[in-house]
Amino acid sequence: MKTSHSFDERFQFQGNAKTWSLVLMAIGVIGIAIGFLTGGGERTFANLLLMSYYFACVCTCGVFFLAVQYVAQAGWSAAILRIPQAFAKTLPIAAVILFAVIFLGIFMTHTGLNEYGKQSTIPFLYKLWAVKGVTTFGDPNYDAVIKAKSGYLNVPFFLIRIALYLVCYSGLGALLVKYSNNEDALGGMFNYNKSFKVSVIFLVIFGFTVPLFAFDTIMSLEAHWFSTMFGWYNFAALWVGGLSVITLTIIILRQNGYLEWVTEDHLHNLGQLMFGFSVFWTYLWFAQFLLTWYANIPEESAYFYSRWRPEFIGWFWLNIIINFLTPLLLLMKRDSKRLVPVLKAACIILICGHWLDYWQMIMPGAVGPQSNWYTEISWPEITIFLGFAGLFIFTMLNSLSKFNSLIPKKHPLLDESLHHHI
Repeated sequence: MKTSHSFDERFQFQGNAKTWSLVLMAIGVIGIAIGFLTGGGERTFANLLLMSYYFACVCTCGVFFLAVQYVAQAGWSAAILRIPQAFAKTLPIAAVILFAVIFLGIFMTHTGLNEYGKQSTIPFLYKLWAVKGVTTFGDPNYDAVIKAKSGYLNVPFFLIRIALYLVCYSGLGALLVKYSNNEDALGGMFNYNKSFKVSVIFLVIFGFTVPLFAFDTIMSLEAHWFSTMFGWYNFAALWVGGLSVITLTIIILRQNGYLEWVTEDHLHNLGQLMFGFSVFWTYLWFAQFLLTWYANIPEESAYFYSRWRPEFIGWFWLNIIINFLTPLLLLMKRDSKRLVPVLKAACIILICGHWLDYWQMIMPGAVGPQSNWYTEISWPEITIFLGFAGLFIFTMLNSLSKFNSLIPKKHPLLDESLHHHI
């Protein structure tokens, strides 16, 4: 534990944090290996997609958080910007992993190879549209619906789009980190103004592409189905899940003697964002569900029908209970957002809750029912979740340790943040 503080303090990545992150990564590697060796390649790939997507979304949330603060010219958050900046520095790693999982999953589906490099009839990812012959009339795999969508939904264009999204998010995030470091070295408004301009560019690009990112990565797993609300529903999950991780990181660092300048008022603001956007997530979840149920159009209702199967329906309802009732009951009162144990518990529950949310989005389409609903989430999900949690902790804290200071000392609005009170 640290006992002395200054604006020049640096985070030291060592001790239990480093040890446990490595242990968790080892658990994840073992889980992935067992999954492939025991013939569960399809489910293992689905879990890799789930966690690599979650990893990328959390890191992208760091960039989005920075961009929103700069464009809003917000003062309250200046003292905590190093945390989302560490997320932004980690995003390129998450992007490479996500792209690799998608590429390998599509490659094995398209070529018909299994995890051992042998021919197999079991597809891995995007099995409705990435298999050979799906757009060739007369082929056993021919699908008229996919043929109609093939101008957009084809392997080369799909991979190019995924790469462009991730490169844009990572590149613009790296610029925001660079300008903040330059600001600390040079002072003045020059780098702050550049950060403002880059943030505007990021928000424009992000606003147009984040629904497409969700459509491509997740919705195309069930390519016969479509929902115009799905992209914004995913954005809400990205934002709430990422905010929960940012807040939990700040709380844990604060409990370990860092970030002494972070007060209950800063945590209150973060709790407000978590609460407000959890309600927004619920609105989108319910609106998508209600409109689909009311219209009862087969190509739309098939998505929810598959999630009402006995294997998934328990998790389906638990998803809305966790991600709506938790913030509603824990974070609605002003005082609860200022109580660190309550806010910390809410963060942990929402992080797990939005993992379940992504699980519900991915597993029914990528894998389908394999067992009773109460045993569907088991060791593959748990070990791979722990592995990616360890990877995130290691890469994010390592990035945080590279900053010369845990606070942007020459941010023009820093004094406002240090005297923030609500």
